[in-house]
Amino acid sequence: MEKHPIGELMETAMSRLREMVDVNTIIGSPVATADGITLIPVSKVSFGFASGGSDFQTKNQKEGQANPFGGGAGAGVKIEPVAFLVVKDGTVKMLSANPAPASAAEKALDLVPEVIEKIKELIPQKKDEDTED
Repeated sequence: MEKHPIGELMETAMSRLREMVDVNTIIGSPVATADGITLIPVSKVSFGFASGGSDFQTKNQKEGQANPFGGGAGAGVKIEPVAFLVVKDGTVKMLSANPAPASAAEKALDLVPEVIEKIKELIPQKKDEDTED
């Protein structure tokens, strides 16, 4: 069976996307610094793909002649840095690369992990104080 031109367009566009986006795009190559710190970039990758086409009849087309095909395909990739993994002396920390939150609600959500840690620190202290009385 003969391949339809739209299939070829889609295959070409998808193969180009595969060339641009691989696992090394998401988790980058480690970069070692002189003071013993290793930075590993982490990115978010988004991509979109569209294609379309049609067989159409022309006004000068002879009877029995195959209809010409017109079509196109396109793709786009967005690579956005998200964070860096910082490795030093056997410990790993994540350093966010995102800009500051735009609203108070986003800032509050960013603070939730810190608040939970502070509460965890206070709870054992409160229990210790209650047992001393």
